[in-house]
Amino acid sequence: MNWKDYYESRQISLDAAASLVKSGNRVVAAHACGSPEPLLDALVQRAGDLNQVEIIHMVSMGKSAYCLPENASSFRHNSLFAGGNTRTAIKEGRADYTPCFFSEIPWLFRDSVLPVDIAMITVTPPDKMGNVSLGVSVDYTRQAALSAKKVIAEVTPFMPRTFGSAFLHVTEIDHFVLSERPIIEMKIPVIGPLEKAIGSHAAELIRDGDCLQLGIGAIPDAVLSFLDSKNDLGIHSEMISDGVMRLAEAGVITCRRKNLHNSKIIITFAMGTRHFYDWLDNNSMIECYPVDYTNDPFVIAKNDNMVSINSAIAVDLLGQIAADTLGTQQFSGVGGQVDFVRGARRSKGGRSIIAIPSTAAKGKVSRIVTNLESGQAVTTSRNDVDYVVTEHGIAHLRGKTVRQRAEALIEIAAPEFRNALRESWRQNNQ
Repeated sequence: MNWKDYYESRQISLDAAASLVKSGNRVVAAHACGSPEPLLDALVQRAGDLNQVEIIHMVSMGKSAYCLPENASSFRHNSLFAGGNTRTAIKEGRADYTPCFFSEIPWLFRDSVLPVDIAMITVTPPDKMGNVSLGVSVDYTRQAALSAKKVIAEVTPFMPRTFGSAFLHVTEIDHFVLSERPIIEMKIPVIGPLEKAIGSHAAELIRDGDCLQLGIGAIPDAVLSFLDSKNDLGIHSEMISDGVMRLAEAGVITCRRKNLHNSKIIITFAMGTRHFYDWLDNNSMIECYPVDYTNDPFVIAKNDNMVSINSAIAVDLLGQIAADTLGTQQFSGVGGQVDFVRGARRSKGGRSIIAIPSTAAKGKVSRIVTNLESGQAVTTSRNDVDYVVTEHGIAHLRGKTVRQRAEALIEIAAPEFRNALRESWRQNNQ
């Protein structure tokens, strides 16, 4: 049977696809904007027929209806990175959170630590050789498909075709559901004066020819907005969005000075607007690889002058970073922060930046604290932290004593909290 006959013979309806899931199965869904929403919706429609189906993924950009209280006996979400649609279920005990570095998630599937019964993915239509692209979600999704007992793919022409290791052959997929659904978009974040101030300080640490990793949100986009005067920047990042597209089109991001994947933007997933997805489609400058490659600290370190830029919830005066919990409550996940902090640290000329607002709760709470809250998880250890940036300036912590770290962090705290931080530090360290 040639690949075309195979592909056509394996096309099924949404209802038929959902019926392939049995009670007790572990289902891994593709990540973020690559989420196969019609497949998940059809699965939730079968809630009354199912018990304890485990659904695993990182960030959910869809409805996540399997996390609703009325579906608790049918589905249990196992989160690898909590999001707005899933953290309430985790908090209320209807879902679980598994701590892990982003780079290590494929190993969980490949080594059968978390054996995969069914992978639900979203792909492009096949090319003339029978290959489909995972588009905006290669990350752990490719390994989930390779490890699964059964693979169900939503096929949509709205998924951009990306290169690198983004391809599966149709014969590696069991069933196909044809779709005309536009994939999920992420709106461009609003950048206000606060984000601009933080972005301006962070941009001071970026030099011509640097290779960048950026996270998601207004602060990374604000950093990008201050880089128009830079030359020959590179990208080796777990993700990119519209801001990188703008600088690439302007000739600021060329990747010409990269000593690993020269002239290529390297990512593992992408999130953005429809215009951004159209730019990604068949763009030979961009290559997507599985996250156990892109986020491997030793691979990252092969890029000279690697600069990682990530955010956090709080930093204490020892330099410990809390980025995934609010007190004892799971807020997000570790993601790739530690992967890139450590990769940048090993890079020749590398730097890592934690960029955060100095306050939360409309200025009522300092994000720079004497001690992290009781039970709050440390995401990035004090031994790994390099620069911390707020709207009030830059604190360089690498190589500094405990006392010097505290002094530097207090100087970039909000002015109204500095005296209290100094007094608290003095009392605790006499």
